[in-house]
Amino acid sequence: MRRHQTAGVMTVLNLKALRVSPRILFAGLIASLAIFMAAACSPPPEEEVPVRVEGATAATVNGEKIYVSDVELEAVARGLVPAGTKVKVGDTEYDTVLSQLIEQKLMSQEAIRRGLDKDPAGRRRLEMARERILGNLLVENLVAEDVTEDQIEAMYQKQVALQQDDDEVRISHILVATKEDAQALFDRIQAGESFESLVSANSLDSATRMEQGDLGYVSPNDEPAPFPLVIANTGEGEVAPPFESADGWHILKVKDRRSRAPKTREEMRPDIVTFLTLEQVAKIVRRLKAEAQIQQGEPGLDDDGSTPYRLPDMDTGSDTPEDPSAPASEGTEL
Repeated sequence: MRRHQTAGVMTVLNLKALRVSPRILFAGLIASLAIFMAAACSPPPEEEVPVRVEGATAATVNGEKIYVSDVELEAVARGLVPAGTKVKVGDTEYDTVLSQLIEQKLMSQEAIRRGLDKDPAGRRRLEMARERILGNLLVENLVAEDVTEDQIEAMYQKQVALQQDDDEVRISHILVATKEDAQALFDRIQAGESFESLVSANSLDSATRMEQGDLGYVSPNDEPAPFPLVIANTGEGEVAPPFESADGWHILKVKDRRSRAPKTREEMRPDIVTFLTLEQVAKIVRRLKAEAQIQQGEPGLDDDGSTPYRLPDMDTGSDTPEDPSAPASEGTEL
């Protein structure tokens, strides 16, 4: 096991602190959360939510208005400012975003002038963009209505309880290719040779060979099998009998154990809000699928049996929405 492989359990959204029961999450819906999840974690007061109102115009382009709220929302969406932050004329973020929105408006107007919004491919892409935006609005609504402070607190307490049983352990190992080599080294250690003296000349792990095999502190539950079981059955200062992993044969020494202090509620809040939101999204999608009438046509043919219109080769596919039914990997820790 290499140093960079110590986190053996799958992660979703890098939520390393959040431990839950095994479940399938919808990978396609994760992308929908990216833009506004910061807002969910720290929602602005209702009276501060930007509203498109007359008198709050940032610019007018050929008679079409760009509102200050457009600039604020776009700045948040691009991660330039935190949600609820007021940007004003003269701010670097305001001027940068407004300039880009003006250019975007000009390009949009030119596309309409050329009739591209009437083109079949153009209409379909606009409809797909509209569907994505509506999906994002639905998830925002779920965050606002269905993720409560009580739920966040309950999830946090569960996480704290789980982490109390998840001590960190400092381990070292010798990695060799065969069972025979591992057993021979283990016998030498049992006969009195020091574990550390055998590492540099025998271990195949180049990342730790010159550091006496030290892998540092790890969380056993994060390690691939059979490391958790071996660590659990090995006392501090003891050397475990040889065992095999995907990397080869290991001789493992437990050097130290320590309790891991749980993160604070505020540190874990963004991860918890994200997870609870994904749960709500998954429930909604399951219900909608169960209630919907879905018919999948033969690939490559329209309803009338003709070959469908294909987008030009220049299309990169970036406007194609991800499949919301595609599952992410499963694991016990998010």
